[in-house]
Amino acid sequence: MAFIEIRDLVVQFTRISEDGSETAGKKAIDGIDLDVEKGSFVAVIGMNGSGKSTLAKCLNGLIIPTSGKVLVDGMDTSDDSHIWDIRRRIGMVFQNPDNQIVSSIVEDDVAFGPENLGIPPEEIRERVDNALKEVGMYENRLKGAHMLSGGQKQRIAIAGAVAMKPQCIVFDEPTAMLDPKGRESVMRIIRQLNSEGITTILITHFMNEAAQADRIVVLGKGKVLADRTPDRLFSDMELIDRAGLELPPLIELREVLGLSDSIMTVEDMISELKKQCR
Repeated sequence: MAFIEIRDLVVQFTRISEDGSETAGKKAIDGIDLDVEKGSFVAVIGMNGSGKSTLAKCLNGLIIPTSGKVLVDGMDTSDDSHIWDIRRRIGMVFQNPDNQIVSSIVEDDVAFGPENLGIPPEEIRERVDNALKEVGMYENRLKGAHMLSGGQKQRIAIAGAVAMKPQCIVFDEPTAMLDPKGRESVMRIIRQLNSEGITTILITHFMNEAAQADRIVVLGKGKVLADRTPDRLFSDMELIDRAGLELPPLIELREVLGLSDSIMTVEDMISELKKQCR
């Protein structure tokens, strides 16, 4: 059984007119079937309005399906009796770090989630310290959150999710508001967390980030257009064009240089070029 099972998922929002009457709006998600295995790294990409963020919010019960099911470790997100168990298993990191920080001091913010889970104080201390070390922010633990850069704030948001010890973390466009240096820092942390066994789902519109996943799911108008490994996806230009996407610059450069299809990160490319220069 997959860790996350999505079956015929439909999410249809309601329109409210000026007179207060309600009518059915468009389907943000329209009949998706998807499995996510424990420990995997899955990227979800698509044009604006394709349903990426709606799908992300369905995974831990922030949005309840209009029809169909989302099962997390066998538990239905539509069942209120399971919702807190599901949210213990699936952490969320969103686009804007300022919207996720709830305390003025860094370590207090990271402790917020475990405190709400009723974790004993000694264990909270250990979790907070370990999470801050994981994201390279331990030295900033006593700083005011307002003193941090956007990239540092996003690392604190990730630490807050890590401190709750979830089995899976869903990253909903976590680098969208960051500069290139901040994006690379956050992606490095995401890859590290996945290497430690945390199931990782990355919603992104940066193709070079998606290329680092084990598997890429392409959404379009609320439907799954493709579910492939990065090398298979980025070799299908007809699909890329149909989905309104672009090849990652790194992949384009790889093709120009005639390098291996296995190259998906800057580190891979540097390593390959060093080998060729020997």
